[in-house]
Amino acid sequence: MNLALWICAGLLAVVALTGGISKTFVPKEKLAAARGGGWTEDAGVGFVKALGILELLAAAGLILPAAVGIAPVLVPVTAVCWVLLMVGAMITHGRRGEAGFVMLNLLYLTLAAFIAWGRFGPGSFIG
Repeated sequence: MNLALWICAGLLAVVALTGGISKTFVPKEKLAAARGGGWTEDAGVGFVKALGILELLAAAGLILPAAVGIAPVLVPVTAVCWVLLMVGAMITHGRRGEAGFVMLNLLYLTLAAFIAWGRFGPGSFIG
């Protein structure tokens, strides 16, 4: 169980890191031109960059607290926050008729829910 949770957290952290880097450092116009990035046309630059920073924090929050042994409860808390972020992403892509991205976000949501369930429950870092 512990290994499965670490693998899922690592995969999700990579997703969050790549998304965070692109939203934080790539110009909005270039993001809008990329596949699946059309939603940025309707969002402000500050909003897109804020989402990017949240994703960078999520990447760190999924790995670092457990890896360094400081406040490991932040791992499942971060996973719950990721679930909420993915609900928003699914709504956004759903409104745009992008079913493929809705399904991808559902996959990420499922991984995050598994991490939250596992780290709050049977694979907890406490005890």
